[in-house]
Amino acid sequence: MNHSEHLSKQYDSDLEDVRSRVLQMGGLVEAQILAAIDCFTTGDHDKVSQVEEAEFRVNAYEVEIDDMCVHVVAKRQPAARDLRLIMGVSKAVTDLERMGDEAEKIARMARQVHDRRGLQIPRSAEVRRAGEMAVTQLRRALDAMARLDPDEAERIIGEDVLIDGEFRNILRQLITFMMEDPRTITTALEIAWIAKAIERIGDHVKNIAEQVIYIVRGTDVRHVSKELRRFGGSPGEGL
Repeated sequence: MNHSEHLSKQYDSDLEDVRSRVLQMGGLVEAQILAAIDCFTTGDHDKVSQVEEAEFRVNAYEVEIDDMCVHVVAKRQPAARDLRLIMGVSKAVTDLERMGDEAEKIARMARQVHDRRGLQIPRSAEVRRAGEMAVTQLRRALDAMARLDPDEAERIIGEDVLIDGEFRNILRQLITFMMEDPRTITTALEIAWIAKAIERIGDHVKNIAEQVIYIVRGTDVRHVSKELRRFGGSPGEGL
């Protein structure tokens, strides 16, 4: 093996290490969100501690992967798709870390809800369903990143409206619940914050899917219509 071949293989290995660590981080965040949803539906205080401990590990992943990206850029000077991969990964890592923050918020709010004993917990089934939808979307987005599949990323972006719809439905039901029984206002507001955290997780998943499209196609599809995404356009083209 000559020197250039060795460098090329080492470069590919460095890129694969970065992507592998992102997927590991994503798996941890996925487990953290599921544990947070369990906190809400079961009131398990041990799960709350589990979510809080996972938050430290998620933050450590963010620092480690950012450092790996900096080293790849400094040592390898990537260009074209490789550079987009590093940039996309860096942004995806930020979204994963923020999902971890939302999971920690869900667990903390869930503990407050369950500590207020004797009150019925409204809309718990709907909140759990929304949470499971968000986790499924995250799993699909991570798979799309692993396979660099822009078509699946397109589908994930289009389905973000489903989680948004679940949030609006839960919010309407909680408002009705509070109007019928003012004693539930504090609990209902906390559940609304939990539902909002799930909706934000969905937004972060959408961001990751957008990065997959950027990596593969070189097109920034943030804030553009479905039609422009499909044809690889961007705002302002053709004007």
